[in-house]
Amino acid sequence: MVLKDMIGQMVWVGFHGTEPSEDVERLICDHRVGGVVLFSRNVRTPKQVRELTDSLRELAERSGHELPLVVAVDQEGGGVSCLRDGFTRFPPPMAMGATGSLEVVRKAFGVIGRELRTVGVGVDFAPVLDVNTNPENPIIGTRSFGDDPELVAKLGEEAVRGLQDEGVVATAKHFPGHGDTSLDTHLALPRVGHSTERLRKVELLPFSKAVDAGVRAVMTTHIVFEALDPELPATVSPKVLTDLLRGEMGFDGVVVTDCLEMKAMERFWPEVPLMALLAGADVVLISHTYELQVEALKLLGKAVEEGRLRIEA
Repeated sequence: MVLKDMIGQMVWVGFHGTEPSEDVERLICDHRVGGVVLFSRNVRTPKQVRELTDSLRELAERSGHELPLVVAVDQEGGGVSCLRDGFTRFPPPMAMGATGSLEVVRKAFGVIGRELRTVGVGVDFAPVLDVNTNPENPIIGTRSFGDDPELVAKLGEEAVRGLQDEGVVATAKHFPGHGDTSLDTHLALPRVGHSTERLRKVELLPFSKAVDAGVRAVMTTHIVFEALDPELPATVSPKVLTDLLRGEMGFDGVVVTDCLEMKAMERFWPEVPLMALLAGADVVLISHTYELQVEALKLLGKAVEEGRLRIEA
């Protein structure tokens, strides 16, 4: 695999429109990005989604990609479900959690996985494993299975199995936990001051169980955890991603960042894509702006040339 392709594999992008846009064509064919993320703006019906994913993969194949193009989506159940019309609608995870039923969760996420696979989506940015202990949390809320870490862990394991048994990669998010903040990372950079002991008992428990259950991907969060790294958000912290997630917890799957265009990461641009990869991420997600996507790809290429980023074939 040539260098440009290896760099592209580390960047997943979003685009605008229900058909492949000129921007995404350039990103796939010229810049060799390895993955595309679909949002509500990209989808209408199951038939249209299948045609879209087929078209995107054909672009990658025709332009000589050695690996299949990854197509991902946020399909959590409830309000954060990008695929709606023609797809099975489920209540939010908190409602599933209220049943306390492992079977309900596993079957629900099995259906989600089966429908995603049918329309050509291979990665689901779900389940949410944040323990929603803060009732003032502005962004997680009913996206969480609940406020009991043991319950969230058990149901999270079943969600992972439900998706992955259907051949779709599950993504445990938002590591190491977005459940106890009063700020939304889309709008600001939160800080969490809990002790390491508390983090292990609450925030980290569902992720630890998901790793044990074989989850294939983990998504990072843009939050500073003062007990883990008082200086850097988890997304760009080697202490969080390499030492904790890779080292202590033994995760050997794919680490993908949450979207780097969120306000929480604004002050770290333009270096943030490189910072995340050096911290231990495998993939950086840039969801909306073509210019930033190209800027990130150029940054990573330059970093390789200068020896700041090492890539193993």
